[in-house]
Amino acid sequence: MMKKLLLLLLAIGLVAGVTLRSGSAPPVKPGGPPAVPVKVARVAIRDMPVLLKVVGRAEAYESVGVNSRVDGQVAAVAYHEGQQVRAGEVLVRLDPADFEARAQQARANLARDRAQLAKARADFERYQVLKNRGFVSEEMLSGMRTAYRSAAATQGADQAALRLARLQLDYTVIRAPFAGIVGAQLVFPGSGVKTNDTVLALVNRVRPLYVGFAVPESHLARLRAAMKAGALPVSVSVPGDDSRHYPGYARLLDNAVDPATGTIQMKAVLDNKDETLTPGQFVKLSLTLDTVRNARVVPLAAVQQGPEGDFVYVVDGDGKVSARAIGLLLSEDDLAVIDHGLKPGETVVTDGQLRLTPGARVSVVGAPPAESGG
Repeated sequence: MMKKLLLLLLAIGLVAGVTLRSGSAPPVKPGGPPAVPVKVARVAIRDMPVLLKVVGRAEAYESVGVNSRVDGQVAAVAYHEGQQVRAGEVLVRLDPADFEARAQQARANLARDRAQLAKARADFERYQVLKNRGFVSEEMLSGMRTAYRSAAATQGADQAALRLARLQLDYTVIRAPFAGIVGAQLVFPGSGVKTNDTVLALVNRVRPLYVGFAVPESHLARLRAAMKAGALPVSVSVPGDDSRHYPGYARLLDNAVDPATGTIQMKAVLDNKDETLTPGQFVKLSLTLDTVRNARVVPLAAVQQGPEGDFVYVVDGDGKVSARAIGLLLSEDDLAVIDHGLKPGETVVTDGQLRLTPGARVSVVGAPPAESGG
């Protein structure tokens, strides 16, 4: 029995020795857990604008519904819908026949009364000579003087009537009051129009262009201060297309706050040189209210939220991270301005924070961080 037990123990020892030599038991790795791959950036110093972002709508700088100044009938429409027109360019022509006849009649009346004025002047001058010689009385000379003055007044009335007739004839040609874009065709040849009643064309001036928008009254003091300091810059973009920005400046700050909405109306002016924006279009605006000089800036992705507030993971010279509480002054797009908690040039983690704990070792993925002064 004892011999069998010894043989069994020897067999177990041989099996255990073979198992250890085969390497099936996991070796202990020196140095602790592996480094966590992360992306990093350095704290940079740069000037950061303080922006107010709102929405608004484009408005024509000038918009006029062109009316007729005389009653008449449309003879021709000289514009095409959506056409760019110059100041003074012909838009609509009315039938001028009636007004030409009135002008001819006024010219004839003027010619007749000029002849009568010449005769009255000659009679007055002759009677004045006769009066000096004692051949006519003062009463007769006074009658000639009155006839002469009456003829002169009649000629003045004829001249005014002729000017009016010419004006009315000119009014049969309706022109663009300023350079802009004409809208849809509103009248057609043969249409009857009434004085200052029928809109013949709608012209919008879009260079420059207004943008109307409302801002919360809480920003009123800062807006006033910014506008007093000089031109308040504005950047405009179209929703869905952030690749293009149209610069401008705020021009109007209304004089009253709307009590129903708690907002105040403003207007910005854009050059709109290529006429990309159209009146009525919905746009986004960014107003530069102030600039934070020499701000400490990190990518917004580096800022994490914890139970005690905002923090970032800071990488030290040994490749280990520590959680650092920070004060977030403001964020703009993908950048964050740090009020306190970080020094310029320090390295912070921007990606991979979910796998980190204080004291963890990290390895930087991608190019090494470069310090930027903005």
